[in-house]
Amino acid sequence: MSSNEKTIAEKLLQAGAVQLSPQQPFTWASGWKSPIYCDNRKILSFPFIRDFIKSEMCNIIFDRFPDAEGLAGVATAGIAWGAMAADQLKLPYLYVRPKPKEHGLGNQIEGYYEPRQKVVIIEDLISTGKSSLQVAEVLRKAGLEVMGMVAIFTYGFDVAATAFKQAGVPLITLTSYPTLISLALDKGNIAQGAEQALLQWREDPAAWQGM
Repeated sequence: MSSNEKTIAEKLLQAGAVQLSPQQPFTWASGWKSPIYCDNRKILSFPFIRDFIKSEMCNIIFDRFPDAEGLAGVATAGIAWGAMAADQLKLPYLYVRPKPKEHGLGNQIEGYYEPRQKVVIIEDLISTGKSSLQVAEVLRKAGLEVMGMVAIFTYGFDVAATAFKQAGVPLITLTSYPTLISLALDKGNIAQGAEQALLQWREDPAAWQGM
């Protein structure tokens, strides 16, 4: 765990983007019970936190993908982060819809691009990785080269790690669920002894039913 990961996790907690409720878990659309709810859209309402996270994202892109020729945001949550990062790095910008528009030009990729253009995908949150990797597939089918993906937060599910590896898409995240749990324990946001149960959720979220 790097100091940067811990700092980002603290910013998410400060903005109220992350809520922990192991005793009364949240229910996801998939039906999974979860002790955590992450809504990074809230960060956009806090200018100094927003700017810090944008800058950290740009540092990663500049360091890990120096040959990037553009950024591609994942609709809808990744659109704002991709646009801000592209503006700071002075790179061309696209965003990708979940499916083509049903009117007008029927675009799924919005923005100008050229064949073989090297792009980095910008996402806010990684769970199973399915919807994020669909964007990589859309871009590749359009003839672009996907260099990798940068996201703010990941739950760290094994299924996601496997999916990104199989797709050949390097994934870098600013912080993660284990880092957040460690920080929450240090700050007294969760009780001593709860850490192990919370980490077990990540290992088998479909079967987890709460504490």
